[in-house]
Amino acid sequence: MTTTAARRERQRTQLIDAAEKAIAERGLAGLKARELAQEIGCALGAIYNLVADMDELVLRVGSRTLARLDAALSAAEGEDAPACADTAADRLVAVALAYCAFARENLQLWRILFEHRMAEGAVVPDWAVSEQMTLFRHILEPLSVLLPDRAEAERMLMSRTLFSAVHGVVAIGLEQKLIAVPHRDLDRQIEGLVRLICRGLTAPA
Repeated sequence: MTTTAARRERQRTQLIDAAEKAIAERGLAGLKARELAQEIGCALGAIYNLVADMDELVLRVGSRTLARLDAALSAAEGEDAPACADTAADRLVAVALAYCAFARENLQLWRILFEHRMAEGAVVPDWAVSEQMTLFRHILEPLSVLLPDRAEAERMLMSRTLFSAVHGVVAIGLEQKLIAVPHRDLDRQIEGLVRLICRGLTAPA
């Protein structure tokens, strides 16, 4: 890598670092291009030599967040593959609780994964979509044990439904208003929900 390219890459990393810090402290509304430029010591317009636009910058921060979430879910599920319905359910519970814990500990960064909207006419790039879809493997593997006779497309649909159910409970439970739920109670509700869904999936027709 040439000296110029290395310097540009270094400054790009500094920009993403600064954006990540700003979002973690103040949320998506706290992300200001002018403040970021001052933070990394460049002209305002120079930011757009490092990223295409603010949408890409938010997606790059989101990419880091997804990577850390992926690692947290992997640590929670362990190394052994689920061998039966009970262990598959246990694994899904562990992943759901790890998801909630990650959201709780990284609230603002987690929120931008869902709050960010691309500019009108823009589409989410393929690399960002791929990163998002990769995380569904944490749900799909246990579901393949619970639903061995179902088609892959049906299991994928179920994985999205299960994620949506858990995400909804987490999002509402962590809302910092009157509906906030104590952490221990929220974890119990999540575990109960996942186990109930697993029992329904494996119940005789």
